[in-house]
Amino acid sequence: MQNEKKAWWKEAVIYQIYPRSFADSNGDGIGDLNGITEHLPYVKELGVDVIWLSPVYKSPNDDNGYDISDYRDIMTEFGTMDDFDRLLKKAHELGLKIVMDLVVNHTSDEHSWFVESRKSVDNPYRDYYIWKEPKDGHEPNNWESWFSGPAWEFDEATGMYYLHCFTKKQPDLNWENPKVRDEVFDMMTWWCEKGIDGFRMDVISMISKDQAFPDGPDKDGIYGDLAPSVCNGPRVHEFLQEMNRRVLSKYDLLTVGETAKVTIEEAKKYANSDGTELGMVFQFEHVDQLNEKESVIGKWTTAKPQMTGVRAVLDKWACELEGCAWNSLYWDNHDQPRAVSRFGNDAPEWRELSAKMLATNLHMMKGTPYIYQGEELGMTNMVFESIEDCRDVEELNAYRQYVEEHKMVSPETMLACFGAVGRDNARTPMQWNGSLNAGFTSGTPWIPVNPNYKVINAEAALADPDSVFYYYKKLIALRHGNPVIVYGNYEPLMGDSRTVYAFARNYENRRLIVACNWTEYNQPCPLFDGIAGEELISNYTTHKDGILQPYEARAVLV
Repeated sequence: MQNEKKAWWKEAVIYQIYPRSFADSNGDGIGDLNGITEHLPYVKELGVDVIWLSPVYKSPNDDNGYDISDYRDIMTEFGTMDDFDRLLKKAHELGLKIVMDLVVNHTSDEHSWFVESRKSVDNPYRDYYIWKEPKDGHEPNNWESWFSGPAWEFDEATGMYYLHCFTKKQPDLNWENPKVRDEVFDMMTWWCEKGIDGFRMDVISMISKDQAFPDGPDKDGIYGDLAPSVCNGPRVHEFLQEMNRRVLSKYDLLTVGETAKVTIEEAKKYANSDGTELGMVFQFEHVDQLNEKESVIGKWTTAKPQMTGVRAVLDKWACELEGCAWNSLYWDNHDQPRAVSRFGNDAPEWRELSAKMLATNLHMMKGTPYIYQGEELGMTNMVFESIEDCRDVEELNAYRQYVEEHKMVSPETMLACFGAVGRDNARTPMQWNGSLNAGFTSGTPWIPVNPNYKVINAEAALADPDSVFYYYKKLIALRHGNPVIVYGNYEPLMGDSRTVYAFARNYENRRLIVACNWTEYNQPCPLFDGIAGEELISNYTTHKDGILQPYEARAVLV
């Protein structure tokens, strides 16, 4: 599509900050807003346009801030609203935009709405949440929460169950109630008036539930799967169009929805080119490339995704959204393991080459790229020696359910799965330098620092012109300077190769050819033979005819 509608957020590169693990300014072992503000020049140096902040609202932290007790206040450990205002002002002065994490599928059970809701069946806030009578003395249905265990919690005060798709301290809001929508839209407007630049919307595809609340298909022999009844529900587009009319359309915002179980057809509605809902969505197919026989149990595995499966998914999304909806591009985030460990090769001899290859592959595709803190350094997964090393509620619950209670998995196997796909891999502290605790804190970090911080850190990367950091910086600058990378249509190439991921981008008589070797061996690739063009970027300085060297990536403009 040569007439793609232009927008600043299509041309931007986003950098995700997980505040708890980014930088601690006061020595309590927990990252905070002032720590982020101090390091904004580093983010600016990278060249990104936007910072997406994982939740910074007031929260008791049952799920690291995704359980919000007050949407208009700041988490005590992170600082104050004055600190946030300073961060926003400083970011804007540096030309950086701030996108907030909007968590409105659920709140904390300590939110004032829920405190009131559970008091009595006739409380004015009762219908802000989803309450059901017991069924035969048990839960209303067989749903398992995303974080293991039943998705229903019995409340003694009224003898009823409330729904929590995540932890029992995260009761789901009832979006069927127009008062809930009024509250949410009013809160969003409050933040927009403060001057923020957009929202990343947590599990936004889950705000509309099947009102029959049927049992789900068997999930693990213990519970049923809730996804068919809570993802992409019957009124989700109606609710988002109302949100757009009442809030989003009144501001010039970046909006991206986290849309569990989204299909391409649904994505075309969420991120339609008419702009009546959201700007783009996150899909998960490419990070969920799991052969059933490789699963230990549920999502837990030690197997790596195969390039062919990843390519099939990403090519499908790129091609089928062409001209219909905008795409988002990412390898990792706060809910995913580290990209270089999951998709590349984090062995010392290959880590930097494969990190650069993966970066090239992603940043040359069509869509808005997201970088997760430390990805630009090639930070790697962690080795978890014991469950005491883990902090993530999803991991702790899975360990309790599958290892301790049902004895379905050995402790060693479960910890190996956590080291491969657990969320704590992304949450180890940002590695700033080679000093104690990687320069993250002068205190005791809330989660252990990856022991490789003395080799992999920002100070070392900034001192090395050939580092992963400067490679990312070049990729970002290339996107800013070449419309073909932003708006060019997407054309898969070498689709029969099991080792090389290749594609072209075409825009206004320019053609960009990209090829990435996903292996540690030489691989045949004839795409660059006999062509005269400008090499925009490569992680090698010399090339071989007809060959891509181990983890080699090339992008040539002709």
